[in-house]
Amino acid sequence: MENNHNQLEQAHLDFISTVSHELRTPLTSIRGFADTLLQSHDRLTPEQREKFLTIIKDQSNRLINLVENLLTVSKMQSNKELMIYKSVDVVPFVESAVQMIKNQYKTHKFVCNYEKNLPKIMVDTDKLQQILLNLIDNASKYSPENSLVEVNVGQNFNDNTLIITIKDEGIGINEADLEKIFNKFSRIDSPLTRKIQGNGLGLYITKTLVEKMNGEIKVSSCDKGSEFKVIFKASSPEDNGKKAIC
Repeated sequence: MENNHNQLEQAHLDFISTVSHELRTPLTSIRGFADTLLQSHDRLTPEQREKFLTIIKDQSNRLINLVENLLTVSKMQSNKELMIYKSVDVVPFVESAVQMIKNQYKTHKFVCNYEKNLPKIMVDTDKLQQILLNLIDNASKYSPENSLVEVNVGQNFNDNTLIITIKDEGIGINEADLEKIFNKFSRIDSPLTRKIQGNGLGLYITKTLVEKMNGEIKVSSCDKGSEFKVIFKASSPEDNGKKAIC
């Protein structure tokens, strides 16, 4: 019993330490560049001022993203996350997510492929959008410029499922790290990931949301990139137009 208590206490301390570090980094950057603008405004060129303000904006967005992710994790762990299920066609949600991410990664090429006569799925639409945004953004973030991000939507008739596949041309993931990437605050260490901002909560949230909606997420990787598959059961005809709250 005492051992379990010590483990929980250590997990809590690790959580606080990690969150503190994730908050301190952008806050330090914001304060430093704000101080420079206030103290040396007249001596800075317009280009330098614009650069510093852009950094402050980017770091503010990083803080907002972290806080939103922490709130999502808190709701999920307390089982206060309200899920409203609807039977929906997934294609418009994929199109919307790709369009949003495309605006952030101007040099990337995005391709979507859809099989014909796709079944509908029974999901919470807000959570589905969050899952798609997390995975497509992740694929884009960890891929080099001018690379391809591909989203395929198909179905498996044998088990009556719909499969969303997101493929990238990034650095790939070591086999030993494939399971770790879904852990809270987990980030794979490599020269590329060290340069990219992230709080290690996106994939944890994604996996949790997928499983809460009775779906499954799989990942595979090689030297030429990674592939994430999200699998949902097709909704039955009686589900169409029906809502379920849990």
